[in-house]
Amino acid sequence: MSDRLNGIASFVEAVEAGSFALAAQRLGLSRSAVGKSIARLEQRLGVRLFLRTTRSQSLTDDGQAYYERCVRALAELDAGSAALDSGKAEPIGRLRVTTPVLFGRHCVAPLLMQLTEQHPQLSLEMSFNDRNVDLVEEGFDLAVRIGPPPDSATLVARRLATQNMAICAAPTYLQQHGAPASAADLALHAGIAYGRNGQASPWRIRDEAGQVFKPQPRVRLILDDIQAVADAAVAGVGLAWLPCWLMAKHARAGELKPVLGSSDVLAPEIHAVWPQSRYLPSKTRVAIDALVAGIPRMMGELEQPL
Repeated sequence: MSDRLNGIASFVEAVEAGSFALAAQRLGLSRSAVGKSIARLEQRLGVRLFLRTTRSQSLTDDGQAYYERCVRALAELDAGSAALDSGKAEPIGRLRVTTPVLFGRHCVAPLLMQLTEQHPQLSLEMSFNDRNVDLVEEGFDLAVRIGPPPDSATLVARRLATQNMAICAAPTYLQQHGAPASAADLALHAGIAYGRNGQASPWRIRDEAGQVFKPQPRVRLILDDIQAVADAAVAGVGLAWLPCWLMAKHARAGELKPVLGSSDVLAPEIHAVWPQSRYLPSKTRVAIDALVAGIPRMMGELEQPL
């Protein structure tokens, strides 16, 4: 029976990835191993599954029919795994999570570390990175992302919270330059921007007419670390667009003051994101549930007394 299943996973992955090389990467195998596995499958079945050239690959008619049956069979196997997994009292295995650096340290890591204490058979691997990693190619079970939900058929997203934002500056800067009275006044001020690869992320606010626009302060610094942006603002370099959960501690210390109204500054949403699959493992499900319940509370505590 086991011989009959050999090569099927490689075959399906090669079809869905579009190439043997990408299928090998996703499966953690060499390209040669995937090619040999599919060749043995073709030999065992007595048909050609792929038409291959040096530049492209496509399914034969037999390959297309076999692929459709394999997908249905794997779906049944996954459903069986899901039924067994859902019956487990405890989630087990390693959970790999990627999250923005500072938000992850302050809000995500404490919740997931509590989760490992509650479930001794669950282990956690976290990557703190501000880029949007490819969850499938890099083998992550779950991501926390700030901004719009992903526009992808291969990913699923669930909203966790809204990240309230504020435009703020140090008292020394405001004493010297004054505070902007309106959104239009922001163009008259120096700005400290968060950005990567030299590209500053835009600020998004509402003007007096309620229209959303992206003001253009005179950017003096572009930094790829949000804490560095806050530190530069505390030093009096200029205005900064910061999440309230980060700004609040500086406001409590008298180091930063918000300008304009909080309702004028648009707030991005925070999502849990995971790869689309035929079933959701219990380790991923309990992590999502913990984030849904805990992230708003964590952010509310950090935002006090704003």
